[in-house]
Amino acid sequence: MPERRLPITAPAAARSRRHSRRLRRRCRLILLPAFALALLSLAYLSFSSHANLPFHVMHHGQSRDNLLKQKDSEYSPYVTNTSMTKDELKPPQSRRKPHKRYVSCEILFLPSVDYIVEPAHYGNFTQFSLNYILNEEVPGNGFFEPLFGGHQSLQDREETYNAKDQTLHCGFVKGPDDYPSTGFDLDENDRRYMATCHVAVSSCIFGSSDYLRRPTKSRIGSYTKKNVCFVMFMDELTLATLSSEGHMPDENRFVGLWRIVVVKNLPYKDMRRAGKVPKFLAHRLFPSAMYSIWLDSKLRLHADPMLIIEYFLWRKKAEYAISMHYDRSCVWEEVLQNKRLNKYNHAAIDKQFHFYQSDGLVKFNDSGQLPVLPSYVPEGSFIVRSHTPMSNLFSCLWFNEVNRFTSRDQLSFTYTYLKLRRTNPGKPFHLNMFKDCERRAIAKLFHHRTNETTDPPPANLRVDKTSIQG
Repeated sequence: MPERRLPITAPAAARSRRHSRRLRRRCRLILLPAFALALLSLAYLSFSSHANLPFHVMHHGQSRDNLLKQKDSEYSPYVTNTSMTKDELKPPQSRRKPHKRYVSCEILFLPSVDYIVEPAHYGNFTQFSLNYILNEEVPGNGFFEPLFGGHQSLQDREETYNAKDQTLHCGFVKGPDDYPSTGFDLDENDRRYMATCHVAVSSCIFGSSDYLRRPTKSRIGSYTKKNVCFVMFMDELTLATLSSEGHMPDENRFVGLWRIVVVKNLPYKDMRRAGKVPKFLAHRLFPSAMYSIWLDSKLRLHADPMLIIEYFLWRKKAEYAISMHYDRSCVWEEVLQNKRLNKYNHAAIDKQFHFYQSDGLVKFNDSGQLPVLPSYVPEGSFIVRSHTPMSNLFSCLWFNEVNRFTSRDQLSFTYTYLKLRRTNPGKPFHLNMFKDCERRAIAKLFHHRTNETTDPPPANLRVDKTSIQG
C-alpha cells in the first residue's frame, strides 16, 4: 500500500518558522559580544606590546614618576619586552643618510677695487732668502734616475724646515745635460708671459679630467682684467678635448680670461700628483708675482681676485689663506675617509700616517693640547698666497711631502704646518684658515668630469725612523 503522510497544516508551519528565527536571534546575541571582546583583546595586546607608548604597563609596582627618574643610557625605562636585543631597541635607521647641505655665507668685500690700498705694515713678515736646487749630479755608484722632485734624503728634509737662508728641493730638479727632462716642460713664450705677472690666478686640468670653467666676467673689475694674469695649465690631451667642445684658444692663446698654457711631459703618471705642481709652486712658475690665487678646476671664480687678496690677506694680516674642511677637522678622520673611499693605496697611507705620528702629529681634539688651527684638515681647493719667504718655504715643504708620500695633500698639511711652527718658535708663519662657507661664496663648486687615476707611491719613498730628528 502507498505510504500515507499526514498533511502539514498552516499553523504548524508558522510555528516552525518562528522557532527558527528565535534560534538565529539568540546565536547573534551570543556571538556578537564574543567577537567584540576578541577584537578588544587583540587591540589591547597590540598597544601594550609597543615599547614606545607612554601608557605602557609599568614595571612591578613602580609609579610612572619613579620610572622617569631612572638613568639608563641604552634604552627607554618604559621598555618591558626584555626579549628584544640592544640593536632592536634602537630606532630604525634609514638606508640613505640625510643629505647635508652646505651653504655660502656673506663676505664683506670692499665695494670696489678702486678703494684697495695695500697696508703699509703688511710686509712686516719673517725675512730670509730661499734658493732652489736646479740640478743633481750622478752619484758615485753610477746609477741615477733624474726625478722632478729630486732625491732628497731624510736628513736634508729635516734641515729644510728651518726658516733661514738656504737652498732646498722645491720641484723642477733636472739631471745632467745628457739626461732626459724630468717633466713639466713649458713653451718659452708662456714662460716669458708668466714672468711678467705680478698677481696670478691659476688652475689646471690634466688628463681631460674636467671642463673649462670661466670666471664670472661680471664680477671681475676692469683693473683686474688688465693687471691680473689668469693662467690655466693643461696637457695636450685636455687641449684637444676642450677644443673639440668649442673652447678653442684664440691667436693669443686665450679662452675668455684664461690664458691657456700647455704642459708637455707631465712629471707624474698620477694626474692628481701632477696637479700639485701648479697648486703649490706658484712662486716658481710666476717668479715676479707678489700674490697668487689657486683654485681647483672644479671651481668657477665668482669674485674679483684683488678683493679676495684684500679680504683674506691684507685685512687678516696673513701671508697664506686656505679654507678649513667642510666636514672633518682631524687628520685621523681624514685617513679613515681616504681608506674608506679607496682614495689611495692603504699601505702607503698607513706608512705616511705612522711616520707623522712618530714625528709629533697629534689629534685635533687631543685633551692635552689646544689646537693651533681652527681645523687640522683643509679644503685645499682654494688658496690665497702672498709670496713671502715663509709662505714660499711652506709651499715647498708641503710639495715635498706630497712628492715623498701620497698625493693626498690633506694628510700632510697639518703635519707640515705644525713641524714648521715647532722648528721656528720665534719666526711666526701668519696663516689664515677661513670658513668653508666663505670659500663657497667666492667660487661655485661643480663635479669633476672623471675620476683621476692614481699611481703607486714614488720610488723615493723612504721612511727610515732612525733618520727622524726633532
